[in-house]
Amino acid sequence: MTCCSLRFRKRGSSLTEIDKEVSDILNVKLYTYKELRIATENFSPANKIGQGGFGSVYKGKLKNGTVAAIKVLSAESRQGVREFLNEIKVITNIEHENLVKLYGCCVDGNHRILVYGYLENNSLAQTLLGGSHSNIQFNWHTRRNICIGVARGLAFLHEEVRPHVIHRDIKASNILLDKDLMPKISDFGLAKLIPPDLTHVSTRIAGTVGYLAPEYAIRGQVTRKADIYSFGVLIIEIVSGRCNVNRRLPHDEQYLLQRRYLGAGMENFRRRGSWRGCLMHH
Repeated sequence: MTCCSLRFRKRGSSLTEIDKEVSDILNVKLYTYKELRIATENFSPANKIGQGGFGSVYKGKLKNGTVAAIKVLSAESRQGVREFLNEIKVITNIEHENLVKLYGCCVDGNHRILVYGYLENNSLAQTLLGGSHSNIQFNWHTRRNICIGVARGLAFLHEEVRPHVIHRDIKASNILLDKDLMPKISDFGLAKLIPPDLTHVSTRIAGTVGYLAPEYAIRGQVTRKADIYSFGVLIIEIVSGRCNVNRRLPHDEQYLLQRRYLGAGMENFRRRGSWRGCLMHH
């Protein structure tokens, strides 16, 4: 039996015995496309809570009454069933208070769907930077705690998980907030596993413009420092309350990192390449 057996199940049908065996092996729940379609009211636009380069996210209510965030991955993805489920296995085995919890997934026909825990206060991109009508008060204490929580989540991925995980797309829209405003890192769809004996991996560029470390954007060399650079950009956004790119501003003010003093600070921050300094004096 292989994971690829899943591709032959009739779309929308009930889970087969093979599915259940795979579910047990991966320690993850498998959902059918039909039950997720019902949970989101046929993926209604009214339930859509997010949109990214890798797919759309919907709020849905599962059969057991649990409210979930259901991410429908882009149909353009060429990832096979085996590769998808291997990635799911990695995500499922990683648990930390500052990482979004994965409930399960759907591999039904050509559908690739992830089911996450729903977080009441959405993402930093929408609540802090998006200009939405949010009642959240982002005082300095709250912003400080968000920075520390993200640092702890990344430190866990970089230093405690084996093999180490580099997220590769740390940005405001991938930092979600629970009801107590605790930050949780989401979207491991771009994650790259790094064996401990390697200093970097050359890879196809993936991520978001404005957050990419120079050596990654130019040479495709991804290391843990690439995430640290992105985290530095995120900190500046959290402190300043504005996006790192805002094309509605005058041309010379659109890019936050073009300001000389910020650029120098980012370079010093990245060169340290360690989370201990980020967490030591909080």
